[in-house]
Amino acid sequence: MDLDVLNMFVIAGGTLAIPILAFVASFLLWPSALIRIYYWYWRRALGMQVRYANYDDYQFCYSYRGRPGYRPSILMLHGFSAHKDMWLSIVKFLPKNLHLVCVDMPGHEGTTRSDLDDYSISGQAKRIHQFVECIKLNRRPFHLVGTSMGGNVAGVYAAQYPEDICSLTLICPAGLPSTTDSKFIKQLRELQESKRIDRIPLIPSTPEEMADMLKLCSYVRFKVPQQILQGLVDVRIPHNDFYRKLFLEIVDEKSRHSLHENMSKIKAPTQVIWGKQDQVLDVSGASVLASAIPDCHVYILENCGHTVVVERPRKTANLILEFLALLHSIDNNKKQA
Repeated sequence: MDLDVLNMFVIAGGTLAIPILAFVASFLLWPSALIRIYYWYWRRALGMQVRYANYDDYQFCYSYRGRPGYRPSILMLHGFSAHKDMWLSIVKFLPKNLHLVCVDMPGHEGTTRSDLDDYSISGQAKRIHQFVECIKLNRRPFHLVGTSMGGNVAGVYAAQYPEDICSLTLICPAGLPSTTDSKFIKQLRELQESKRIDRIPLIPSTPEEMADMLKLCSYVRFKVPQQILQGLVDVRIPHNDFYRKLFLEIVDEKSRHSLHENMSKIKAPTQVIWGKQDQVLDVSGASVLASAIPDCHVYILENCGHTVVVERPRKTANLILEFLALLHSIDNNKKQA
């Protein structure tokens, strides 16, 4: 073999080896860094851009794609201890010409965290309204989407600021009383009785607790490598004290049934999506909403748990698009009548 050709193969092999070794080292030594890079890459691939908005001395972090157009903008509110990037699995299946906004909820990720802030559900709804005004999202009524804790906030927002929104999607929302206790609620009661409330199942501190949380939240059994579990825990541990404070705030009497207390005030057309096998918030909450909100469309997803956004992203995206198309058709018919 020619010496130049041999040198070329050696150089090429070395060039490939460097990123491979870097990946392996990151996976073994810094899995949390790998997870952050993963989200950065996914945002970039989907065309989501990260921006900041300020309301006085308060900073909101959000990602967006597209520009406001003839179709309503969509604002997405994530759940407890999550962040704006949890919506990327759904963003993947939404048209690129839709104006999408995903915001970090108060105290989460890049949005300001303050001990003086009001983290009750009504307090969070007020903060989200400030964010909406900051970026002038309510120049035209927008479609609001919320899941779990974010669904509770979204429902209260729709009740308190009805002029801002044209329609609403609630995905397994918190804030409702249930006739059937979920597995999670039973676990909480056991912890309260044993006075071990510091061991909240949604706030893992070890890879084993993270695996248990994933099993609790998801019907689909994801095979997650131990290193990734460790990375997921490493990312969360610095924030666990805040998560505990927030959790106690949103299960307090002031916030526990906020959506239930406000649902009769929701006038916007509403879509409810729920996983039938939800072990965190029982699916019976869907019928509670359907009986209280006049124009309510309920979709129960078979073989799906609490993390609908992760387990059934394509289906969820399609349901949202079909709902918006239906409302657009109804609106056109009214104009022509």
